[in-house]
Amino acid sequence: MELCYYPGCTLKTTAKNFETPAITSIENLGHKMVELPRWNCCGTVYSLAADDLMHQLAPVRTLIRVMETGADKVVTLCAMCYNTLKQTNKIMSDDDEKRDRINNFLDEERDYNGNVSVLHVLEFLRDEVGFDKIKDRVKRPLDRLKLSPYYGCLLLRPEGIGIDNIEAPRVMEDLIEALGGEAIESPFKIECCGSYHTVDDIEPVVERTKMIIDDSSTRGAEAIVVGCPLCFFNLDYRQKNVEMKNRSFTGIPVLYFTQLLAIALGLGDEICEFDLNYVDPRPLLEKKELI
Repeated sequence: MELCYYPGCTLKTTAKNFETPAITSIENLGHKMVELPRWNCCGTVYSLAADDLMHQLAPVRTLIRVMETGADKVVTLCAMCYNTLKQTNKIMSDDDEKRDRINNFLDEERDYNGNVSVLHVLEFLRDEVGFDKIKDRVKRPLDRLKLSPYYGCLLLRPEGIGIDNIEAPRVMEDLIEALGGEAIESPFKIECCGSYHTVDDIEPVVERTKMIIDDSSTRGAEAIVVGCPLCFFNLDYRQKNVEMKNRSFTGIPVLYFTQLLAIALGLGDEICEFDLNYVDPRPLLEKKELI
């Protein structure tokens, strides 16, 4: 089965360690992620202003590209891309006035009416592949590796857009357990990582990174699992800034769920591109005899 796949910008640059194991793992499970031709930036951030239609043009163009392929759904990996595309898609499906204004402005494009489904890969694995099937395909169980799932904001909010229950999500926990790992609960798993403050004011990001990692470590987690490139950067790379301010701080690896999926399916660590992880997870994985 072929899946129309929208990568977005970050997956082609700093988050190749998210994309490569995803594509390989999905293929191992019997599906093929086919990259959308002529895709453009999703727009990066969904505008919260009710009258701001200009920021909906980029995601609408992407959804039109999907429609042109004949596909009725598109899968994404980046939480930001997922959230932006899906919220814009809801406007084009539900709001007649805004839909008409946007379609009229994009007069050289085909009209779009919100008839493409936007899925995150976690949704696809849960709802269409099934965690039971994934469990049956595991060749190298994660050996009770203690993993703390971290969702952040954009995979869960707002209600009706997110992929799981806002207050008590389970999709990453269920995937971890299907892969043979142990999911460690943390009350901070749905807290914001600091987002784009990391560009111009890293102090709140450093504080949140320390808070999230300290809590997970205290609860016994050996690594944190994420599904968002921005969360990954803040929780992984910003650990060096935490260390500069707190000499007693002890960091832990941060992994994309796709890296763990590839390892558990027995696809090898070379496709996981661990060189792009700031905190190297390989010593932990070697200790567990997973690589």
